[in-house]
Amino acid sequence: MAKAKKTEGGTITVRLYKSMNSCKWEHRLSVKALGLNKLNDVRELKDSPQVRGLVNKVNYLVRIEG
Repeated sequence: MAKAKKTEGGTITVRLYKSMNSCKWEHRLSVKALGLNKLNDVRELKDSPQVRGLVNKVNYLVRIEG
């Protein structure tokens, strides 16, 4: 499981590093909720329990960048 590193301002950087082909539809919705659309898409998100939950749900598709 990827551990999120805290950065300045209480944000985390998330990258979609694996394709969403042949994954569960709930996981596709979680990736879309994180704002990630294409492969290698990067978003800086507020560090909150909701975002952490989405990242943990799709931890095999995304990476936390430090």
